Amino acid sequence: MKTIQQSLQERILIIDGAMGTMIQRHKLEEADYRGERFKDWPSDLKGNNDLLVLTQPNIIKGIHKLYLEAGADIIETNTFNAQVISLADYHMESLAYELNFEAAKIAKEAVTEFFSSSPTGGGREGAGGRDRAYVAGAIGPLNKTLSLSPDVNNPGYRALTFDEAVNAYYEQVKGLVDGGVDLLLIETIFDTLNAKAAIYAIKKYFNDVSSTGGGREGAEVPIMISGTITDASGRTLSGQTLEAFYTSVMHAKPLSIGLNCALGASEMRPHIEELSQLASCFTSAYPNAGLPNAMGEYDEQPEQTAHFLEDWAREGFVNIVGGCCGTTPDHIKHIADHVRKIKPRPLPVVETAL
Repeated sequence: MKTIQQSLQERILIIDGAMGTMIQRHKLEEADYRGERFKDWPSDLKGNNDLLVLTQPNIIKGIHKLYLEAGADIIETNTFNAQVISLADYHMESLAYELNFEAAKIAKEAVTEFFSSSPTGGGREGAGGRDRAYVAGAIGPLNKTLSLSPDVNNPGYRALTFDEAVNAYYEQVKGLVDGGVDLLLIETIFDTLNAKAAIYAIKKYFNDVSSTGGGREGAEVPIMISGTITDASGRTLSGQTLEAFYTSVMHAKPLSIGLNCALGASEMRPHIEELSQLASCFTSAYPNAGLPNAMGEYDEQPEQTAHFLEDWAREGFVNIVGGCCGTTPDHIKHIADHVRKIKPRPLPVVETAL
């Protein structure tokens, strides 16, 4: 069976679309989030989408399968906020490990069940005759930042320490890896220092596992890194240019580096072009379905999104493409169909000094 590195050399891979957008379609109420286990929880739980892997696992698995049917080669676990810092909003810090472990198991089960019933990836030409898909453990940016003060009157204040961020990410990584993920995706990065904490936690975890001989057998899980450019200036929220961001995280030797969220494909294009010229690894891009309208909803149609990403593929900018906020399985199907015959961006030849 091919490794993901081999597959990336041969074709453009497809990552799935938005989980939150699909959850919203189910119009879940407070009782649905609580389920039987958390029916008496003292705080509101509606909106805690990560909790659904415990209370509504069939919904989450069903969403994964829809993206697989659409042609996704990589599906993300439903764990964007599943670490103690973000879970504190719901007083559910103690569930962090369990949420990540169960989310990974559900995603792996979705892949196994999908390919058992559709051994050629659903039989669609756009699926590329797939015989497998990869599960990426989704690691979000935290709801607190290490580089910026939340208090405008006290610029030196930080709501979080680096060690606290590392510890939170470490527990999340352990749950994801124990649950069986194939990749770890540090995504929607708006503060590079937060990303560095995630990278350090991943490296520390695998170093600890290696030194003790415990944990899942096999080599270190590949890391994918995806940042977020927040406006037309081409900078992250913490002020870094794209080149500075790339330089700051490449020590992690990621499988891929890319951009997602904040922008639609039209606005993201120049930044993806720049990144494709900088990166010595594979590149990824999964933009929103355009920019949100006045109601906070996304109007860009699947054919429109796919047209933009096909252009990037033909220009040789990308190795992995998909969708973020507002995108659906229909968006992913169109993207997969549009790029399936286009060759992936070749890795640059890096010259080394003698």
